Amino acid sequence: MKKSFRYLVMSLVILLGCCAPKAFAGNEDRSGQAGAAELLINPWAASAGWGNAGMSFVKGVDAIWGNVAGISTARSFELNFTHTDWLHGSNIRLSSAGLLARVGESGVMGLSFVSFNLGKVPLTTVDAPDPGTQTYEPTLMNINLCYAKTFSNSISGGFNLKIISESIADMSATGVAIDAGIQYVTGATENVHFGITLKNIGTPMRFGGDGISFKSFFMYGDKAQFTIDQRTQQFELPTQLSIAAAYDFHMASMTRLTLAGNFCSNAFSKDQYTLGAEFAWKEMLVLRAGYTYENGIFSGILDDKCINLNRGLSAGMSVQVPLSKDENAAKFAVDYAFRDTYTFKGTHSVGARLIF
Repeated sequence: MKKSFRYLVMSLVILLGCCAPKAFAGNEDRSGQAGAAELLINPWAASAGWGNAGMSFVKGVDAIWGNVAGISTARSFELNFTHTDWLHGSNIRLSSAGLLARVGESGVMGLSFVSFNLGKVPLTTVDAPDPGTQTYEPTLMNINLCYAKTFSNSISGGFNLKIISESIADMSATGVAIDAGIQYVTGATENVHFGITLKNIGTPMRFGGDGISFKSFFMYGDKAQFTIDQRTQQFELPTQLSIAAAYDFHMASMTRLTLAGNFCSNAFSKDQYTLGAEFAWKEMLVLRAGYTYENGIFSGILDDKCINLNRGLSAGMSVQVPLSKDENAAKFAVDYAFRDTYTFKGTHSVGARLIF
C-alpha cells in the first residue's frame, strides 16, 4: 500500500515538474489567451456553494471537478444531477450528471457529463450578413472518466481523464486533458484536511471543419474548381494548480463547523484565494458561504484590473435525509448554490443526489 502511494506521489511530482514551468510561467497579461474556459466552471452545487474553498474536503461526485481524490469516500454507489442557470438572464444553462461506483475494497470509479446550452445564435454569412430566420446552436461538452484509491486511513489519490468537445454549425475542436489530485486527513478526530490538485493538463486544441474552407477556381487553364482549407491557430487549455486546507470543529449534538481555504494558481489568469465556512447539523442540514479574492476584484467592471466575472461572494445549502431508519440506509440530498457576479443576476445551481 505504501509502495502504491509512493508511485502516485512520484507520478504527480513528475507531472508538476514537466508541466508547471510551461503552464505556470504566465501572469494576468495572458488572460483570454487560453481556450476551453468552460473547464474552469464548477458544475456541482454543493462545492460551488462555498466558492470551491473545500478542495481538500470535497467528496462524492463534486470531487470529479474539485479534487478527484475525494471520490474515494463514496460508499457503494452515488448519483448526482445538477442544473445551473449561468448568469441569470443570459439564457445559458449547464446540465451535469455524474455517478460513482466502488470497485474493490479501496477503489472508486466515476463518470460524469457536463453539457452547456448556449441557446440559438442567428446565422449570418458573407452573402447574407443581416440576421434572418436561420440559427445555429454552439455545443460545449465535457466527459470525465476517473479513478481514485484510498491508500491508508489518511491518504487518497486519483486521476481524471477528460474529453473536451466544442462545436458550432460547421466547425469543431476536440481535446484531451488529465487531472490528478491527492487528499490527506489527520488529527485526533480526522479533522484536519489537506489537498493538492493539478487540473487541465492536456494537448492544445484547434478548430477545423467546413467553416474554414472555401471553393475557388484556377485563374488559368481549364478553370477547374478546388477547395482551400485555411489553418486555424491552436490554443492551450486553462491549467490550474490548487492547494487547499480545512479544519473541522466538532461540537455537541452532532454539529460541525468547517473552516477551509484554497489557493488557486491559474496559468492564464490571476491567482485566486478563497476562504469558506460550512456549518452542518447532523449532516442533514448544511449551510455554506465563501469568498474568493483576486487582485483587482474591488475595481469597477469597466476597470482594466477587473477581469473576473465573479464578485467573490458565494453561498449555498444542502438538505440530506435518509430513505429509511436503517443506519446504513440510502440518502437523498438536495443542493443549492449562488455565486454573485458583476453582470446579470448571479449564477444559480440546483442539484439532487442519491447516495447508496
